[in-house]
Amino acid sequence: MSNQLTELKQFSIIVADTGDFASIRKYQPRDATTNPSLLLKAAQMPEYADLVNRTIADAKAESAGGRGALDVALDKLSVAFGLEILKIVPNRVSTEVDARLSFDTAGTLAKARSLIARYEKAGIARERILIKIAATWEGIQAARQLRHEQINCNLTLLFSFAQAVACAEAEVKLISPFVGRILDWYKKSTGRNDYPPAEDPGVLSVTKIFNYYKKFGHQTEVMGASFRNVAEILELAGCDLLTISPNLLEEMQKTPGTVVRKLDATAARSSALEKITLDEKAFRWAHNEDQMATEKLSDGIRVFAADTVKLEQWVQTKL
Repeated sequence: MSNQLTELKQFSIIVADTGDFASIRKYQPRDATTNPSLLLKAAQMPEYADLVNRTIADAKAESAGGRGALDVALDKLSVAFGLEILKIVPNRVSTEVDARLSFDTAGTLAKARSLIARYEKAGIARERILIKIAATWEGIQAARQLRHEQINCNLTLLFSFAQAVACAEAEVKLISPFVGRILDWYKKSTGRNDYPPAEDPGVLSVTKIFNYYKKFGHQTEVMGASFRNVAEILELAGCDLLTISPNLLEEMQKTPGTVVRKLDATAARSSALEKITLDEKAFRWAHNEDQMATEKLSDGIRVFAADTVKLEQWVQTKL
């Protein structure tokens, strides 16, 4: 009998949400994503000590021991893990820009170009890289510019419909709406401990975004992310991509059964959604009106920034 993971792969592209190479090999996703939290965890695993030590040594040599050694080391570490992942997955890896650049368009552009240059120097075509950027107005504008340079982006920490519309209008390659973190907020704010999968606020958010994109012909790919349980994932079967943590991939692989498509591009075209357009003022107001999205975006940036600082402190001990 088929299992849930095999069944789901008929409807959605599966992406591994991890920096652990062994997990990626086990579940055979098409793509993989990383972030500072995952990178910090993976870099401290004993089996990757040689890779980390080689990368740190290369960073020291490249920076000649200068003040930029830490920045070089962090970039080289992100790319080193990305390169190893690309030996396993057949398509793309997402590499994240420092979250502290979330409100700095110029800084985001510079970092994205630097990361792409490192990948290209290693012989990797830019089509295989997604530069991961927080979906702030500044991040979306950076992604708009990078698209013109054939640098594809993954807009992350996406919680509001306004963020999704702005990303589509900027023609970014891919967005990562965060299902589980939306559910977390609603549970905390309402005191409600349980939502049926079809009523899960995160599921409803991604469904609306998917239907809007398909109805109005937006080419931006939708990748559901940040899942808390398998039920959320199955409720989004048919979404373009789904990035899933190893523990949930394992649960699905061990669970026999069939999976039913829930999201369908053809059906989406008959939805009642109306097309909207957002300039900066309209975007900021619409996003601000969504309390959940405002709080979760801010919190997500702080968490990723804090994990970047932890990674810096850990790498500093190696320099």
